[in-house]
Amino acid sequence: MRFKSLFRHIPLPQKKKTWLIVGVVAISLLLPTSFAIFLATAPGIGKVQKLVDFPEGTTLKKVAAGLKQDSLVTSSALFSIYGRVKGAGSHLKAGTYQLDDGMTPPEILRKLVAGDVYVHRFTVPEGYSIYQVAELLEQQGFFKKDAFLRQCFNRELLQELKIDGRSVEGYLFPSTYDVSPKMDEAGLIREMVGQFGKFYDERFASRVRAIGKTRRQVLTMASIIEKEAMVASERPVISSVFHNRLVKRMPLQSDPTAIYSVRAFGGKVTKQDLENDSPYNTYHVNGLPPGPIGNPSPSAIEAALNPARTAYLYFVARKDGTHYFTTNLDDHNRGVRKYLKQGVAENDSTGRMLVYRNDRPNPAGRR
Repeated sequence: MRFKSLFRHIPLPQKKKTWLIVGVVAISLLLPTSFAIFLATAPGIGKVQKLVDFPEGTTLKKVAAGLKQDSLVTSSALFSIYGRVKGAGSHLKAGTYQLDDGMTPPEILRKLVAGDVYVHRFTVPEGYSIYQVAELLEQQGFFKKDAFLRQCFNRELLQELKIDGRSVEGYLFPSTYDVSPKMDEAGLIREMVGQFGKFYDERFASRVRAIGKTRRQVLTMASIIEKEAMVASERPVISSVFHNRLVKRMPLQSDPTAIYSVRAFGGKVTKQDLENDSPYNTYHVNGLPPGPIGNPSPSAIEAALNPARTAYLYFVARKDGTHYFTTNLDDHNRGVRKYLKQGVAENDSTGRMLVYRNDRPNPAGRR
């Protein structure tokens, strides 16, 4: 009745026009309110998490549709409008994103524009072998150990990476890597070897060529130094011991070479380990083993290229992780008796072991 009185004297066409004006005004008032609510409100409380992949070239419209399909936004149309208003259409970064329904549209858009893609970070510790890296990857839920090791020995991959060896051992640069959900074992190896290549070419390649050595020889020596040195400052001195032994054609007798490929982690080295018939076991082979036994740090490579000038041929470990270095066998065995409490392992004039202690002989080159 009130409306009837309001429009009683208005001709019919005029009434329709008035209603249209009222409707436009109402919509113009409601739309900003709805848009503001859309921007300020998340569709959920964060319990629904999604890994959303947007390939290169995905349009804003397709991104919005995908977000709506995964219940991460309540309206694909409003998200598209918001993206255009912000000028984000040409700035969205391709990749895999971890999003949840507790995020507002502005939070989602900021992540897509920033390229804040979903990755896990994985660190290769200095000196770790491929076996240790494989175990660490499995423990942290990245890849299965056996699958990673298969790629480490993949001949086609080795050829692609221009690695002259039976595996990628020595070429996995110790660093931290972003591992995306789409990255496989071979992809991670490519990333690690790529980082090694950049660093090696910039810092070491010309020096290695200048002294007439091969990359593999230097990395092999560096990997042994890395495993033996508990204190970084001793790396050049330990390097001098092994270089001096090579000159005198003495076996290196390094514990870590004896257990390489036998197990991933060192631990106690036993008599059985030292008798292991392996081309890497420097108790049985003279000179360097056929390849690296770990992935050395830059400082270990530096020590391999620039050993200290000493006459040392032996070293024995002290309790604090440092070593006692000597130039002759008699002084070495006195050091063994002084620093190793649980028995004595004597060596003959050739440096071979004579007496065992606790199933562990005393290498002429180390303990």
